[in-house]
This record gives sequence, structure tokens and C-alpha cells, in this order.
Amino acid sequence: MWNREIFRIEMYDMIHWFFVYSMLGWFVESIYRSICEKKFVNTGFVKGPLCPIYGVGALTVYFVLRRFAGNYVLLFFLGSFLATALEYLTARVMNSLFGEVWWSYHEKPFNYKGILCLESSIAWGFYTIGLFLFLHRLIVRIVSSYSKGVGEIAASIVILYFTVDFVTQMNKTKDNCIPRAIARVTNAIRGIFL
Repeated sequence: MWNREIFRIEMYDMIHWFFVYSMLGWFVESIYRSICEKKFVNTGFVKGPLCPIYGVGALTVYFVLRRFAGNYVLLFFLGSFLATALEYLTARVMNSLFGEVWWSYHEKPFNYKGILCLESSIAWGFYTIGLFLFLHRLIVRIVSSYSKGVGEIAASIVILYFTVDFVTQMNKTKDNCIPRAIARVTNAIRGIFL
């Protein structure tokens, strides 16, 4: 599994990049929200320091836009658009599966139904530039700083921990919504094929 390639990148690297970006996103967002609310805020849904939307977003932006690396004006606009589209899609899927979205921009100016806002879209553009200027190289350096054997064990533990933590939190806080969400998805798939 670890040596399989997607987009000519080993799964080992992609999984590690995903978790580092997810932790970094959790860290930055928790600091920002804690400063705004003047108390510590754990922005992650799970107990551990992970916000998977940041891992998905960073990798999506990296793989889709890497051919434009060096053109920072284009990266800003494409990164803003792509990350905003991903945020919108995530909100729609969450609302469809769980009946709610886990963030709100209602208090922000120029927001769309509380799930998108101009401030965040602009921030995504700057994050995209930072990703291509220095962040991705830093993350690649971090991941390559430890041995592959240690990395495989660590990734297996983190994947197991995150999966158990996520499912536990979903069932605890969303009133056993995992079985209902799985039933909705299964019914939707059946409806397509039957």
C-alpha cells in the first residue's frame, strides 16, 4: 500500500502530507479562533489535533495547481476559487449527510448562507501562494526527516486513532448519525443503479 503511486507520488508521502497539513490547519485555526474568542478553542471535530478539511484542501490545491507554480497572481485567484469551491462542496455534503455544517460565517460580511465568505476566499488565495512559496517544501522536508519504517508505523497508528476518534465523536455528538448517513448513501447508490 505505501509504495502505490497517485499522481506519481507514493501513498506514503501523500498520507503523511495529509496528516501534517491537517495538524497545521488545526493549529492555525485553533490559534485564530482562540484569539478571537479570548479563550482556547479546539476547532477540530475530533479530540486529536486534526482538521482533515485542511489536508484535503492543501493536497487538492497542490495537485491541481502545481503546473502554475511560479505564477503567483494566477495561483492567488485559482487557489481562492478552488478552495472556496471545496469549502462549498464540503458544506453541501455535510448538510446532506448530517443535517448541519460545522462552521458558520454568518457574522462575516459578504457571506453566502454562512458557509462561504469573502474574507476566507481571499485568505485561501494567500494560503495557496504560501503553499507554493515555502510551505509544501517544508512539509516534504519534515516527512523525509524520519525513516520510512518509523513513518509507516506512525501513519498506521494515526490512521487507526483518527478513524476511531472520528466515528466515536460522530456517534456521540450527532446522535448516532453514522448509521443514518451510511443508510442515506446506500439508498442513494441503490437509487442510481436500480
